[in-house]
Formats: sequence, C-alpha cells, structure tokens
Amino acid sequence: MADVSLKEAALILGVVAACYWNSLFCGFVFDDVSAILDNKDLHPSTPLKNLFQNDFWGTPMSEERSHKSYRPLTVLTFRLNYLFSELNAVSYHFLNLVFHAVVCIVFLKVCKLFLDSRSSIVASLLFAVHPIHTEAVTGVVGRAELLSSIFFLAAFLSYTKSKGPDNTIVWTPIAVTVFLVAVATLCKEQGITVVGICCIYEVFIAQGYTLPVLLDTAVQILRGKGSIPFSMLQTLLKLIVLMFSTLLLVVVRVQVIQSQLPVFTRFDNPAAVSPSPARQLTFNYLLPVNAWLLLNPSELCCDWTMGTIPLVESLLDVRNVATLTFFCFLGSLVVFSLRYPGDSSKTVLMGLCLIVLPFIPASNLFFPVGFVVAERVLYVPSMGFCILVAHGWKKLSNKRYLSICTYFYSSILIS
Repeated sequence: MADVSLKEAALILGVVAACYWNSLFCGFVFDDVSAILDNKDLHPSTPLKNLFQNDFWGTPMSEERSHKSYRPLTVLTFRLNYLFSELNAVSYHFLNLVFHAVVCIVFLKVCKLFLDSRSSIVASLLFAVHPIHTEAVTGVVGRAELLSSIFFLAAFLSYTKSKGPDNTIVWTPIAVTVFLVAVATLCKEQGITVVGICCIYEVFIAQGYTLPVLLDTAVQILRGKGSIPFSMLQTLLKLIVLMFSTLLLVVVRVQVIQSQLPVFTRFDNPAAVSPSPARQLTFNYLLPVNAWLLLNPSELCCDWTMGTIPLVESLLDVRNVATLTFFCFLGSLVVFSLRYPGDSSKTVLMGLCLIVLPFIPASNLFFPVGFVVAERVLYVPSMGFCILVAHGWKKLSNKRYLSICTYFYSSILIS
C-alpha cells in the first residue's frame, strides 16, 4: 500500500487552504443556528451523557419532534469548540477546514490502491476543490460529513489489510474496521455503508472474482458437481463477521431512535407525501439530478426544499428521459465492472461503490428523508466520482495526441 509523501500532503493542504480560507469568516448560517447557537448540549454545564441521549440538535431522542439524527461524536467536537472559544465562529470553521484536509489526504491513500500516483493526485485535488463540497465544508453542521468520512475511509483502509499471506485471514484489521465503522456511524449515519464497500472489495478486488465466475461456481454446486472452494469459504466467513457486526450496529441504532422514524412535512420533502406514481417518479428523477450536480456543479442551492424541483407527476414528463438515461448508463458501468476482469474494471467498480452505497440512505428510495436534495450528502459519493474522472483522465493521457490536452484541461478544471 503506497504511502502519502510529505510533498503530496503539503500540496493538498495548500490547495484546501487556498480554496476555503474565506470560509473562516462566514459566521453561523442556516442549520448552524439550531445546531450551535440554540444547542444547550454544547455548554459545559450540560452533562456529557446528554450528548448520547439527544439528537444532533439537542432534542431528546424520545420526543416525537426529534429529528432522530444521532451524531454524538460530532456534537462532542462542537462542545470542544465551545470550550475553547465559546461562540466564535472562526474556530468552528477552522476545524472544518482541517477535517476536510485530513479527508483529502486519507482519500489520496485510498486512491493509490486503485490508481497510479499521478491519477491519485488528480482525484484527490479534484475532490479537494469540488464545488459540491461548499455546504459540507463551509457550513459548520457539515462537520458530520467530514468526521464520518475520516473514519469511513480509515475503516476501509483497515479492511484492505485483512488478507494475509496465502489468502489467510488477519482478524485484527477486521476488528479495527468494525470499531471504526461504529465511530463513523456515531458521527453520521451513512458511515455504516462502508461495510457494503468492504464486502464488494473483498469479493471482486481482494479475491478477484467476476460475476460470471461466481454464477458458474453456484451452478456447479447446485448441480452437485463441485464443492465450495476453501478460499471462497474464507471469504464467506469474513463477510458473515462483517454483516453480523453491521446488524448489531443497526439494532443498536434502532433502539436509540426507539423504533420511530422522524416525521417530515410537505415543506421538507413534498414527494414523500405525494401519491403514486408521482412519489416514485420524483424520487427516481432526483438520482440524475444529484449525478448532474457532481458533473456540473454550476447551479448550487443552500436550500432545496418545497418547490425547487417540481414533482414528476406523469410518465409523459420529459424529465423521465433523464431518469432512464441515468439508469442505462449506470447499468452499463455495473455490467462492465462486474463481468470483466482487469484493473480498469476494478477501478470502475470501486468508484461506483463509493458513489452508490453511501448515497442510499439519502436517496429516498427506501425511506423518506427530510430534504429533496442536499449537496452535503454528496460529500462521500463525490469520492467515487473523482476516482472515475481520474481513471478516465489516465486513459486519455496515455494517448500521445491527447496527453497535452488532458493535462491542460485538468489544470484549468482544478484551478
């Protein structure tokens, strides 16, 4: 596993500082008011145990009006800010900037698992300056994304060390992974999705299986013409341990919210309270909307509530073409990454995993959330996007007649 050099770290720190230094003077805005100014859990006079009994906004989890967002470790960092500077917003923003820089450096280390050194730098620099991160980095409440991402990536890096010589299992990194997943989840709920990424990494990257190989093996076993290979049994054992640990975390999380989902209004998420098929069509249309924000973040918004995106109420709505195109493109990438062996398909697969899996809790597809679109939840998915862009950049730069153009346009893009 390649390490991050001091020069690379200094370059990333410099780029992050140049991009976000002005955020130090932003003050408290929007949700910061509820999470910081009105949150008594930050005060030293409030018992620490309250952080583990209340939600992100300081409301007891037992109350119906609670948002059910359980992020005690993030609130603890707010409390540390308050301890040293009370309500001086500069210190809160400065810590956000530091956390973003740490995420970028750890992300560079992850990129080096799947990309060469130059492409990894491109991916990390693009991630460092991507405009979609404006809300997560400059908004103090966006710290939940930053903190969770640090432990999210650390958990994945730990898991990559669980394969020993001769395909043996090294249990210590797995135990560390489970611990880091729990910590990431206590910073923000989507931290638990790293388990899915670890599972896919184990099957298709570490073990090198492809979907045709897995299907052929399953058919042979069902026909009684073969047995499960020992290496596959070891893989199953690791996956069972991961999934069981995840199940325990989910059970604990459900107990914390007392088996109640938060209640959202039409103002927060109009599609969630709309009848079929408007609800399903709109939620599916929001997927290409988020993808377009990653690809072309030219029109960002601080608040996507109510009517910012009109409901898709009919199958004849032209916006369904965007939805269909998105799923066709995504499906083609999935087929390529799962069907064919090789480093390119593995890189595409991991990029897709980072885009899709962390976004699932915010997708509205399985349960409603309290927003239509929220740019901050694209913080982790943008990592997968940056990996795919850097991989494409590598492919183009290897062609002699395109190499100069790719370096030129990439420098303009990042600057």
